[in-house]
Amino acid sequence: MKKLLTYFTKGELLLWGLSTGLILLFFLLFDRENYLTLAASLLGAAALIFTAKGNPFGQFLMILFGILYGIISWGFAYYGEMITYLGMTAPMALFALIAWMKNPYKGNRAQVKVNRLTGREVVWMLLLTAVVTFVFYLILAFFNTANLAPSTLSVSTSFIAVYLTFRRSPCYALAYAANDLVLILLWVLASFEDVSYLSVTVCFVMFLANDLYGFYNWRKMEKQQAAGK
Repeated sequence: MKKLLTYFTKGELLLWGLSTGLILLFFLLFDRENYLTLAASLLGAAALIFTAKGNPFGQFLMILFGILYGIISWGFAYYGEMITYLGMTAPMALFALIAWMKNPYKGNRAQVKVNRLTGREVVWMLLLTAVVTFVFYLILAFFNTANLAPSTLSVSTSFIAVYLTFRRSPCYALAYAANDLVLILLWVLASFEDVSYLSVTVCFVMFLANDLYGFYNWRKMEKQQAAGK
């Protein structure tokens, strides 16, 4: 516990504490039944703070979060979210975990070596995203997915996010932030039908804050690593 407290800065501990506290508060106010949702939200908050530090353990937690979130999405017929997280996010988090463990910064396995993408790879990523989005749109339409347009957009932003995470780019956090905005919209719409889903909405609001911090910290890590610190 002492090592954990000294590993994170006071600001990071505050962010993690606020995220956990608000998730618990809204669960008690609007849900009190779906403990799977609570577990997924708490796992996700922990995953993001470790990922923001460039720690591979964050990707391990993201695998668990992806599995739980896929199950939750299935319950509201958000088949796009279910397929995305079970079929893409969780497996890509596994690949990212392996890639991060193979690329520690100066032998420090608690921090991954930051990578910078070339222009050619960015073009390749966008082409892959277009193909994945089109395929998923057909699949989601076939299964009569609720809120089809934002669900399809979520696939696009998720794919870019997991690709950038796998490639160890600081921009992974911006892609996840964009995905968070889409997910906030999706679960706000779901909350109109079942108020208990407000707890999921708050979860992604906190994820947005964590992802924005993740981008800031990764850029800081990138500069420090470039300076050899």
